[in-house]
Amino acid sequence: MSVADKDVSYYDIANSEGAVIVGAGPVGLMLSTCLARWGYKIKHIDNRPEPTATGRADGIQPRSLDLLRNMGLKSDIMKHKPARVYEVAFWDPVSKGIARTGTWASCPSFIDARYPFTTLLHQGLIERVFISDLEKNGVQIQRPWTITDFTSDESQNPEYPVHVDLAHVDGTTTEKVRAKYLFGGEGARSFVRQKLGIPVHHKDPISHVWGVMDGVVHTDFPDIKMKCTIHSEHGSIMVIPREDNMVRLYIQIASSTDPDWNPRKTATAAEVQASAKKILQPYFIEWERVEWFSVYPIGQGIAENYTLDHRVFLGGDACHTHSPKAGQGMNTAFLDAQNLAWKIHAVESGFARRELLETYEPERKMTAERLLDFDNRYAKLFSQRIPAAAEVEAASENHGTEAEEHDNDFIKTFKESCEFTSGYGVFYEANAVNWSPSHAAKSKLIQPAGAKLQPGHIFPNANVRRVVDANVVHLEQEVPLNGSFRIFVFAGKPSKTGMAMRDFSNGLLSKHSFYTSYLRADVDQVSHHEQHNPHSLFFTLCTIFASTRPSIEITRDVRGVLARYRDHVYADDQHDEQVPHASAPAHAKMGFDEERGGVVVVRPDGYVGVVVDLVEGSGTVDALNAYFSAFCTKELTSVGPRLKALAGESDVQSRL
Repeated sequence: MSVADKDVSYYDIANSEGAVIVGAGPVGLMLSTCLARWGYKIKHIDNRPEPTATGRADGIQPRSLDLLRNMGLKSDIMKHKPARVYEVAFWDPVSKGIARTGTWASCPSFIDARYPFTTLLHQGLIERVFISDLEKNGVQIQRPWTITDFTSDESQNPEYPVHVDLAHVDGTTTEKVRAKYLFGGEGARSFVRQKLGIPVHHKDPISHVWGVMDGVVHTDFPDIKMKCTIHSEHGSIMVIPREDNMVRLYIQIASSTDPDWNPRKTATAAEVQASAKKILQPYFIEWERVEWFSVYPIGQGIAENYTLDHRVFLGGDACHTHSPKAGQGMNTAFLDAQNLAWKIHAVESGFARRELLETYEPERKMTAERLLDFDNRYAKLFSQRIPAAAEVEAASENHGTEAEEHDNDFIKTFKESCEFTSGYGVFYEANAVNWSPSHAAKSKLIQPAGAKLQPGHIFPNANVRRVVDANVVHLEQEVPLNGSFRIFVFAGKPSKTGMAMRDFSNGLLSKHSFYTSYLRADVDQVSHHEQHNPHSLFFTLCTIFASTRPSIEITRDVRGVLARYRDHVYADDQHDEQVPHASAPAHAKMGFDEERGGVVVVRPDGYVGVVVDLVEGSGTVDALNAYFSAFCTKELTSVGPRLKALAGESDVQSRL
């Protein structure tokens, strides 16, 4: 797009923002929260006069709860006492109504989850947690305002190339803003997407009209406190337990497979209640109160692009739409925003080249494609007749890892998709930050034999004991979401890796290393209480020994720059059911030899970037230099020739 027809000076330089964010739903709030915490000036607008009052999205999946905890927001979410879904019950038709034909864990034991349940809480309460955090960082949502126009042209203004026109919804006031970025998170009817001319491709012509009702009910239906999928001769319902004794019912009103299909078909609350009563027979249900009711059409669609120039981006419902029954909308939105946030931060802080932003669309679009594929199959099965109970064996006694032969297609689809819907099955393909054999970084030490970790996949959960205070902690949670890469040094046995650890620490001190190439400008003034980023805002170093805590002495076993991270030194001595026979479970889960160890670089969003062997000499740091060189702004060369001459680099050592 061009601003050639605009007077650039018309956009006052005083009214310049790091980003203009349109839409204060989950995706916009997550992006705004991350960027505001990292010091960016934000203009955030929403066309609604108030935050969501009730209803809308409500499901937080296990992986998203990990993320919220890493941001320090989980406790505020849980204060509202949300419902927790540990199991899903399947109900199918019988001769006199419906009967339970099986149950399945919402997050089965084969998924290594911290929180093996889905958290249910209405979107308005979740929004308020983010809004409160934004206010602490000086950001107020500007309501009710809307976007009326924008242009983007780096040739006219390389620093603030996006010019945005905003207006109060009543048309009385307008505002013009210059920004580095514009983000469209305003939902399926996105003005930003339409202005860019980006088409939406529908993955399947089948669409559905659903009624959704939140309320407090009186019923003898035994599984009203559980998530249920109910199929009957009279239609289908999904039951979702909620906070404050409420329950949400999704009731299918119409499908494009119906002979009289009408995408604009609607229904009253009373009509939906009457339908629910028929479907739940022989059980009764009455409503004490209805808090929220809506009827809406659902179709699976995805935007052709999420950006055209890597200055104007889309996220959330603006670029992918699907049914709400798998509980993925808000969770997918969170990950869209987080993925984009850390990449913008890496670029704008001078750490990464601008090409890093080119990874946002393929990473997140691929995830949306997988979601739509699952959602499409799930929605189709939901609208079809399910075999009666006599045709289906109960799955209640088998919460294993595989779908049973007697399961119907609906239950099989649910079971097979558990890892994906939990969030732990989301992964990214190879690119500049996810190492692969085709990556620019070439070293025989990268992805060593035996390593279980896969670049582009989530860094797994691991319990370890922190050496300084003997607390048992969650290793993956120890570094908060702060825009830094987390470098986990699995140091094996100190008696075996002492020389390798010394060389690794010395290599980090070289002025040619990735670590010292990006020191903080204020490194000489940083408080000794700073735990995560004492030297660089882009890296946090964690050291994990395959030893018991009493056998580890930091002043003896942790040297050089690693010793500065006293609060990030751990003993790998905690039992883990995932690797029950391992003496060093965290090492075993990563696939590292408990004597020799290894090094893992984890992206700021918790996904593995690269795995490197821990060896004597400069090889480990050289391999990491090669990895970071693929996307960082500075040229990183081998530290090998200078490893023995580090004493002469007093300018670096004295500062650290």
